[in-house]
Amino acid sequence: MQSLFNGKVNWFVYLGVIIFIRLVWPGLGWVSFFALCITLHQFFLLFYSIGYVLPIRYLLGTFMCVQMLLGPTFAYNGLDAYLTDRTFQMKIPEAEYFSYVMPAVILFILGLHVTAGKLKGEILNVKEITRFVDNSGDLPYYFIGIGFLSGYISGHFGSELAFVFYLVASFKYIGAFMILFGTRQLKTWVLVLVFGSIILSSLQGGMFHDLLTWLIMLGAVFAIRYKPSLSIKALGASCFILLSVIIQQVKGDYRKAAWNGGGGIEAFQNSVAKDEEDHSLFSVTSLAQSNVRINQGFIITNIMSHVPEVEPFSNGEELWRILQAAFLPRILAPNKLNAGDRGIFMQYTGMYLSQGTSMALSSVGDAYINFGTWGGCIFMFFLGLTFSEVLNGFYRYSKYYPFLLLFTTLVFYYPIRPDCELQTSLGHLVKSCFLIYMLILFWKKDISKMIRKKSAVQPAVN
Repeated sequence: MQSLFNGKVNWFVYLGVIIFIRLVWPGLGWVSFFALCITLHQFFLLFYSIGYVLPIRYLLGTFMCVQMLLGPTFAYNGLDAYLTDRTFQMKIPEAEYFSYVMPAVILFILGLHVTAGKLKGEILNVKEITRFVDNSGDLPYYFIGIGFLSGYISGHFGSELAFVFYLVASFKYIGAFMILFGTRQLKTWVLVLVFGSIILSSLQGGMFHDLLTWLIMLGAVFAIRYKPSLSIKALGASCFILLSVIIQQVKGDYRKAAWNGGGGIEAFQNSVAKDEEDHSLFSVTSLAQSNVRINQGFIITNIMSHVPEVEPFSNGEELWRILQAAFLPRILAPNKLNAGDRGIFMQYTGMYLSQGTSMALSSVGDAYINFGTWGGCIFMFFLGLTFSEVLNGFYRYSKYYPFLLLFTTLVFYYPIRPDCELQTSLGHLVKSCFLIYMLILFWKKDISKMIRKKSAVQPAVN
């Protein structure tokens, strides 16, 4: 549990920030204040870990807090009043909502760290990874090529095979990370190619989750490699937060243009300029609408007001369907849940979704649907423990294959998003781990030769 009280964190700064919030926001209720304290705690752990680890556990905790605690806090303390559509407002009192969600989030975070030790599965053996990369020849470039090829052909298959190719497409990021750790001269054009491609695909589709997530992963790897100062990290974090806020503000208008064939950098700039001209880019109304996108809590309140008054608790039946969807191929479970299943969402929230609209119950919502308040909290603890044990498994095998920890970015880049369906998150976790296992099994002899081979170049990173 020492990872929850990381010695690298400046706890005096943390204390100063929460005292400042208490002083400048005196009307903030104590429950909401405590929710902000938990969120800031996770953010500080994440920020100070950058440059030392691949912070998967801290990302899981931070994203959960942002969507389950921070967004709802803003909604309950003023922003809901500026929403014209009541659909997205919180449906139950603040105390009732936080009485379930806050202990559920806390227990999820405890589950992530109870067996983590000193963040097992997240601390890279940089020297050995560098040696492996130097001995691997053009392997990173093969990964990048395979990634681009898989991304191109993934749309030509059914959903099951397409998802496998979608996973393999992420190998291009692993290849880029490997290049960063090598001692050969860094080819900047490779990073521009890899991450420029996701910028372009995000602009074309108007979907920015993957872009923001892989930028975080790139920042973490870059910081491990180059050890930026605290001021540089602060500048990077500030730029990322500003970029995220701007994307949330203009995303609605931009998607209309993108989905009508008018996407691109110029269209994005025009969306920003339009909001600036209307003085709506950072208006309270615009912020309230943007808060909806990070506030998974409004869906949880719909669940809690609908279950069990209208729809009874599932008592594990819905969870069984989720596990089937995550672990079984469709050939063995032809009726398993689909990604973006509208029926199950409407059943347990009482909300109506039009055709083509997709929302997720989330792990916190699924936990409540199946087991109620306290049972749901216990479930969230074991979900966090499951994620932690996967990282522990990577830690154990990284003793033989040090580069394996780079693949945790691929395994967890989807599960770190609390706004996703639990069946999709677990399915991604299971399929990606199986894919990596098959990769090692198929390529075991060649990998072992690369690891045993003595590097002819002294590693530049210690």
